[in-house]
Amino acid sequence: MKLRSVLTAFALVLGALFAPGVGVLAGATEAHAATKISHATAASMFRASGITWSSSGGCSDRNNPTCTSFDQLNRATAQGAQTLKSASGCGLNITGGTETGHASGTYSHGNGYKLDFGKATCLTNYVKNTFTYIGVRGDGAPQWQSGAGNVYADEGNHWDVTFYNCGGC
Repeated sequence: MKLRSVLTAFALVLGALFAPGVGVLAGATEAHAATKISHATAASMFRASGITWSSSGGCSDRNNPTCTSFDQLNRATAQGAQTLKSASGCGLNITGGTETGHASGTYSHGNGYKLDFGKATCLTNYVKNTFTYIGVRGDGAPQWQSGAGNVYADEGNHWDVTFYNCGGC
């Protein structure tokens, strides 16, 4: 009976360590543990993968809502975009990054977790045919979740993507 108690306690400890969102191994996915990169670094990564970006203001100032900025983007978010590009084979154009003007929150644009991608038939078909539909968001946007856990919200004229990780990079 004593061995059974020890094994049960051991199993509970292992479960706590490895369970998603808890334990010591979850730290790398928490908002405060993300590695931030500069606009120049992200732009270089995107250029290398053939990903384009645009802004209505033709600028990259993080403090201007008409710009598209990658300043303070999470490295995993940039890598997630690269993974999406290579997995989908679609042309990707980023229309929103870390600039002001987006909704706030832990997993927000401003905290480096989200990118907006311009709508394109190839990307829309890829998301809807590859990922799992998970219902509508509080604002009514339909959502799909990748196998890696990243969430793609159809906001009508663009895809709002939350990259919790690099998508299997």
